[in-house]
Amino acid sequence: MNSPRIGIVGGGIGGLTLALALLRSGLDATVFEQARQFGRVGADVNLTPNAVRALDGLGLGEAIRASAARPTQRLSRRWDTGEITSRIEMSEAAETLYQAPQLTLHRADLLEALDSALPAGAIRFGKRVSGVASNGNSARLSFEDGSSAEFDILIGADGIHSIVRAAMFGQEHPRFTGVVAYRAIVPREKTNVPGLDAFTKWWGPDPRSQIVTFPLNHGREIFIFATTAQDDWRHESWTQPGSVDELRAAYAGFHSEARALLDACDSVLKTALYEREPLACWSKGAMTLLGDSCHPMMPFMAQGAAMAIEDAIVLARSLVQNEAKHPQEAFRRYEGARLDRTRAIQLGSRKNDWLREGGGADWVYGYDAWTAALHDDSARARAS
Repeated sequence: MNSPRIGIVGGGIGGLTLALALLRSGLDATVFEQARQFGRVGADVNLTPNAVRALDGLGLGEAIRASAARPTQRLSRRWDTGEITSRIEMSEAAETLYQAPQLTLHRADLLEALDSALPAGAIRFGKRVSGVASNGNSARLSFEDGSSAEFDILIGADGIHSIVRAAMFGQEHPRFTGVVAYRAIVPREKTNVPGLDAFTKWWGPDPRSQIVTFPLNHGREIFIFATTAQDDWRHESWTQPGSVDELRAAYAGFHSEARALLDACDSVLKTALYEREPLACWSKGAMTLLGDSCHPMMPFMAQGAAMAIEDAIVLARSLVQNEAKHPQEAFRRYEGARLDRTRAIQLGSRKNDWLREGGGADWVYGYDAWTAALHDDSARARAS
C-alpha cells in the first residue's frame, strides 16, 4: 500500500488539523463535511499554549494570531467576594514557559486558517454520511446523496454524535449533565469592568455554576460563557436563543463586576451540555476516532478543542511513523500516547476543580503533541 486512501469524517477543528498534519507529512486525506460551507456559527475558542504550539508546528502561527486576543493572565475569582484565588501569567510569560501564548478567537477564524492551508478539493462539503461498513482491512462510507467511497484508513472526527463511533462500538446516547451554558459577546466599550484583558473564571457556589470571560478580536470584544444547573432544558443546539433576563437572574448573587458583564449583554445563546464516559479504546480494524467523537467533555478545563488538535498531531505522527502501511499498529501507538491524558482531562473537566486555588497548570499547558512519546500499549492493543 504505497499511497493509502485516508478518509476523515467531520470538517471541524480536529478533522481539519489532522488533514493538514497528514499533508505536511506527505500523506493525502479527504475530509467529508455535512455542512455545505463553513459559516460563523459556533462557539469562540480558547487555545491554551498546548494547542497553540501544536498549530504553530503546522505553520499556522501567523494566521491564528491575525484576529486573536492574547489574555494577559488566567485568573480564578470567588463568585461572591471577587477574591482572586489563582493567578497564572500568560502572554509573554506563557511563551517563555511553554513556547506559545494563550490565544482566544472565534471558531470560524480557526477553521478558516485551517481551510486556507489545505489544497482545493481536500474538503468535500455537503457529504452527510448515512452508513459506515468495514471488513477490518478497509472501510466504506455511504452518503445520503447516494454516493459512496472506500478507504484503507478511516478517522471519525464527527463529534459527540459520531456515526463512525456508532459503527465501531454500537449505538448509544450521550448523557445529559444537568447543566446548561449561555454564550454572549459584548463590545468592550459597553462595560468598564477591570481586568478585561485576562481570562477570568468566576467560580460559583457549586461545581456546575461559573462565569468565564475572555477577550476576542484583539481585545475589542469580550466573550462571556456561563454555566448553571438546569435539569428541565435539554436543547443541544449552539444557535438556540436564550433569555437575557434568565441569564441575569441565574447569577443574581454573583459579585458586582461579574453582574456588570451580564448587564452589558443584549442577546444570549443557550445550550444543554452532554458528555460520555471515557472509552477503553478508540480503534477497530481500519477505523479510529479523535476529538469529541471519542472523548467529549465538559468545558470546565477549556480543553475540548485543544484535545482534538493534540489528537490530530499525534495520530498523524503515528501514521507517518508506520508509513501508514499497518494502521492497527499506528492506532495502538496513538492510543498509547493519548488515552490516559484525555481520560484525565475528561474526568477533571467533570469534577471542575482544576486551578481553582492555583498551581498545576504545567501538565496541561506544557504538553507537546509534536514530541510526545509514541508507544504500543499491549493491554489496550488486546482490548481493541
